[in-house]
Amino acid sequence: MALRIGFAFPMDESNKFPKKWIDYYTKNGLMLFDPVVRWVYGNTGSCRWSDIDLPDPRDVLPQAAKFGMNFGAVICVGDDPSGQRTYGTFARTDRQLTDSEIALLFDDLKRLHNNSGAPTNLTNAELEALTLVKEGLRLKEIAYRLGVSEGAIKQRLNGAKKKLGARTNTQAASMAVEFRLL
Repeated sequence: MALRIGFAFPMDESNKFPKKWIDYYTKNGLMLFDPVVRWVYGNTGSCRWSDIDLPDPRDVLPQAAKFGMNFGAVICVGDDPSGQRTYGTFARTDRQLTDSEIALLFDDLKRLHNNSGAPTNLTNAELEALTLVKEGLRLKEIAYRLGVSEGAIKQRLNGAKKKLGARTNTQAASMAVEFRLL
């Protein structure tokens, strides 16, 4: 699963496929030839692997079956203005995923995608303080540079941390960068 992938890299990813498959897939550079991955970049919605009508010049799907992934589905969501998408591909050894299983996975993926978006309620003052945290300044230096009290800076950073779901100022600044807010 790749969460909020933009041009190249996802905000977060998780791969629960068998380690031997991951190693083989990576060693042989199969991602560029994988019809499932190519489907993701041209579609939203869901599709069983067996219904993907794209070339598979490196036989990625037959090779996946050799590692026990005989049946699978891909799901891609991403209808927000950011242009980011979230996708997951899921496999079974014994049977096709049912329509209801795919629908449940789709709903879960869409919820993850929607809940991981950038907050839109950070103030300019909070973003300004986070920018200076990102630059490595201390609270006292930030307060001096902005001409406000340390208490005001603490308040701004606490507000930003709460809105971003961060525990520390540094984590909040890092998250703001990931969300392309800074």
